[in-house]
Amino acid sequence: MVAAVFMVVAGPVLAQTPPPQNVGVIELQPQPVARVLDVPGRAVASEEVAIRPRVGGIISEILYRPGTPIDAGTPMFRIDPLVQQAAVTQAQSDVVSAEAVVRQARTSFERAERLVGSGATQAEVDNLRATLDQAEAALAGAQSRFQMSELELSWTTVSSPISGIASLASVTVGDLVAANQQAALATVTRLDPIEVDLLEPAVRLQRVLEESRTGQLRQADELTATLTLESGRQYEARGELVAPGTSVSMSTGAIEMRFRFENPEGLIIPGMFLRGRIVFGESDVFLVPQTAARRDQTGAITVMVVEDGHVVQRALTATGSQDHHWIVPEGLEPGTLLIVDALSRIAPGMEVVPVPATVGEDGVVRPTPQEAPSGN
Repeated sequence: MVAAVFMVVAGPVLAQTPPPQNVGVIELQPQPVARVLDVPGRAVASEEVAIRPRVGGIISEILYRPGTPIDAGTPMFRIDPLVQQAAVTQAQSDVVSAEAVVRQARTSFERAERLVGSGATQAEVDNLRATLDQAEAALAGAQSRFQMSELELSWTTVSSPISGIASLASVTVGDLVAANQQAALATVTRLDPIEVDLLEPAVRLQRVLEESRTGQLRQADELTATLTLESGRQYEARGELVAPGTSVSMSTGAIEMRFRFENPEGLIIPGMFLRGRIVFGESDVFLVPQTAARRDQTGAITVMVVEDGHVVQRALTATGSQDHHWIVPEGLEPGTLLIVDALSRIAPGMEVVPVPATVGEDGVVRPTPQEAPSGN
């Protein structure tokens, strides 16, 4: 009688025991992933020159159009050349006069040299030799002043030494300018290529170097970088390292690294703030779908995995992200079954049945199609 009562009571209880929950899983395997660091940056001109006059005078013409590309050697300003032309004429006449003095001194010296011992003494010949030397020196000085005056005349046309985009002029026709004045007449900026200073926190760079030293990171032959514009658009060109950082900023704790990018369309201009991504090399890591993980404010993430048919919670550390996945360098083993579906219906310790699933490029979980049994 007691046994019958026990069977009546226990029967419904045993019948209410739920079956193991089906959960979608993916099998994790380490795979090579580029080791990248996302950092802020600011664009700087690869070349920029301030246009200043080398001679003084009145601006008579402005020869360029502001905001348009110009080539190296393009005339930009013209200074009234009357003063310099007069100096050239004066210097040229001085040369002609000095040449006449040299001819006369040479003739006298050569005549005395032929008559030495008969009509001229050696002392007279020596004096005439010295006079000729002085005349030739005076001619050389006159020729030098003539060349300098011609140079100054050419400097009345102020040209750009580089190719680039010319700014607005800071002077107008009729303004008086001085040689080598402090204020620039205009600036010319080269935009293609453009250079970008990327600010890398020193502590993160030390971590990358440590990974390289221990063999966790396979360093790239050359450091490269990509950019994201302020609009969120991905910049197509890839930059090459120009100069590595050699000091740490006392205010930001960052190391400045300069990269050069092709900029044919002029999308990047000096002073623009950008986001940069530096590629340091490649390392073998696990890619954990972000939809399968929970992340707290400290940056730690937790996931659910299947071990011996039961749910186990794992705490992991992500070093970055890639295409809707967290990059996890350690804390997982090859072949780990990561739960990616039915996460809201499970808890650690529950018995579950793993069902293969897939995670698309968009991060959405999809069941893996099962093969249909073959018919006879």
